[in-house]
Amino acid sequence: MGRLQRKYSTTGFYHIMLRGNERKRIFLDDEDRHQFIDTLAKKEADTDLSVYAYCLMDNHVHMVLRDDKNEISSIMKGIATSYAMFFNNKYQRVGHVFQGRFKSEAIEDERYLMATIRYVHNNPVQAGLVEQPIQYKWSSYDYYVNPKKTERKLVDSEFILEMISTDLPKAIQEFELFSRAKGDAEFMDKDEGIARTLEEGQECLNKYLKKTWPGASKEDIIKDTIKLNTVIMEMRTNTRLSIRKIAELLGVNRGMVERVRPGS
Repeated sequence: MGRLQRKYSTTGFYHIMLRGNERKRIFLDDEDRHQFIDTLAKKEADTDLSVYAYCLMDNHVHMVLRDDKNEISSIMKGIATSYAMFFNNKYQRVGHVFQGRFKSEAIEDERYLMATIRYVHNNPVQAGLVEQPIQYKWSSYDYYVNPKKTERKLVDSEFILEMISTDLPKAIQEFELFSRAKGDAEFMDKDEGIARTLEEGQECLNKYLKKTWPGASKEDIIKDTIKLNTVIMEMRTNTRLSIRKIAELLGVNRGMVERVRPGS
């Protein structure tokens, strides 16, 4: 069966996601993250691409982009290829870095555009990495709450803020309030099979233990610090369970889960 034709947006706005092959990490240190951002910035400078939001997680990236010339496929191919070459060369590896084609979702109205930006910035919050979007270094949230930082030009936050209000301080305040509000929109990675409930987390845990340490029980894992930290890292990286839920699932205290930070 051939691949489905990509749907182009009539507004030019897209929600884009790149995921690591086999859900593996695509950023192992800060140099990797800076490299991806630099690659995105170069592509923006060389094309008519506009960046409105991004968030770099350990094994995937979310972006909100605008492309009015229906060149999003070639643009994203260029970004993915450039970063993959850097990553493979740095770590002396071969093979795919990203899982198949990038995923894209056409954004056709202002309401969904705002909801998508909120969703992108709240990915680290949902993953239990931080309590507020401003605390996460590797997203574009700071462009919105501190838009006057002149050394940065990657994200066009002014366009979005002006949609809220022509009074900049008021626009920033409303943006922050909106970002903290609970969103009810559905996004493309909601169907990716990522555990979000304790029941889904238990299933994910069982599969991981069976594959990694056949015959070992959860109790056996808890007694082995190295194995326990490995399981916690797996749960924090490849599920959407909160720190509290992971601790409850494993039967350990929250502090043990908090100490194992993806990307550290």
